[in-house]
Amino acid sequence: MSTHVKKPGWFTVNVLNRLVAWLTRRGLSVWGSRVLAVRGRKSGEWRTTPVNPMALDGARYLVAPRGHVQWTHNMRAAGGGELRLGKNVEAFTATEVADDDKPPLLRAYLERWKAEVGVFFGGVGPDSSDEELRRIAPDHPVFRITVTN
Repeated sequence: MSTHVKKPGWFTVNVLNRLVAWLTRRGLSVWGSRVLAVRGRKSGEWRTTPVNPMALDGARYLVAPRGHVQWTHNMRAAGGGELRLGKNVEAFTATEVADDDKPPLLRAYLERWKAEVGVFFGGVGPDSSDEELRRIAPDHPVFRITVTN
């Protein structure tokens, strides 16, 4: 498993992510955005970040375009969290998807959000081969989420 994380740029961190999170907290979804809330694995405090949940074949997923980041570590430890849109809160459990099962999920994610996150996938896109998608799969955690409330 690679631990390489591509850091987002200043504009993404200080403007785009904050704007999307602010709008989402107020109930306005941007391209399907939600605020992900997960308990910190050390502090137990809620940690939040904007995410784009993906629905595919009747299931919902969270993909980590930037790799193994804090929310993915916290998700593994907590086993779930909350997706928030304004006052609407969906509690969920999460199961990590095996690398061999990721290519169709990564392809679908890139078809939808490549313009926003493609830079984090090292030149691999929705038209890439299954082999190329399988090669990058270890660098991008994917969780299947099941709503519990």
